[in-house]
Amino acid sequence: MAKIIIRVPATSANLGSGVDSIGIALHLYYTVIVEEKTDQWKVNHALGSDIPTDEKNLIVQTILKVDANIHPHQLTVISDVPIAHGLGSSTTAVVAGIKIANALGDLGLSIDDQLNLGAKFEGHPENIAAALLGDLVVSTFDGEKAIATKLALPDVRALMYIRPDGISEAQSRKKLPKKIDYPTAVYASSKANVFIALVSQGKWDQALPLVEDDQLHEPYRKDLVPEIDTIRQAAHKLGIYGTYLSGAGPTIATLGESSALTQLRIELEKENLNGSLRLLQIDKDGATVRGE
Repeated sequence: MAKIIIRVPATSANLGSGVDSIGIALHLYYTVIVEEKTDQWKVNHALGSDIPTDEKNLIVQTILKVDANIHPHQLTVISDVPIAHGLGSSTTAVVAGIKIANALGDLGLSIDDQLNLGAKFEGHPENIAAALLGDLVVSTFDGEKAIATKLALPDVRALMYIRPDGISEAQSRKKLPKKIDYPTAVYASSKANVFIALVSQGKWDQALPLVEDDQLHEPYRKDLVPEIDTIRQAAHKLGIYGTYLSGAGPTIATLGESSALTQLRIELEKENLNGSLRLLQIDKDGATVRGE
């Protein structure tokens, strides 16, 4: 069997008030090489001792959820996606697992099939949708069926501030309230709606400020990344509006043109922040499979 190579982009979710709905794919990748058949699943990686190397690995668990009859293989993982940092690290493993199961089992799963499986596995669709489709993706999930649509972005970049300490999604979700008052929900919904409408019309400059001032998750998770105020203030001084808490945190994203974000990175480096700054392109294609 020829080697199968799966490449899945990192994702940044929860743009503005699009919680569990709006996500983008980033030019940062999780690659899995499917090698020879083995007696037991073996996952080679350099991601740390906390990540299993056997059938307990999330990739393998996902493969077996899709098709329990798939024969074990040796897998090699090469990843630039930091774990538990709001960049879809678990999603990359889930999407890789679905793609591998589809290839090895010759299942013929459509993208819609893969989206539905991924949303069921994760419980929400935005990272899965962005990782599968690329660009900016808007999605919804009722527990059974996920629907997603892709919007093309202009030539924008994302400046990611990545704290060295990760945080689990479960830990971050505990920060969220059980209920939100009706006026807040209406306001948040209207902002997300207008943001998507402007993006779809190519009015990116008008859309970007609507990424800020989220009322659904950022106020409750803000203490996880106190640097967000410093980053947002520095961006505003440069006329950049588009800073938000990526996913469940603790990464902060700022969207904009490459030259402006390069200047922002220079200014933020003067602040001696604890984390690292990475300027990334937007991935346009989503997950790819080679060697089938």
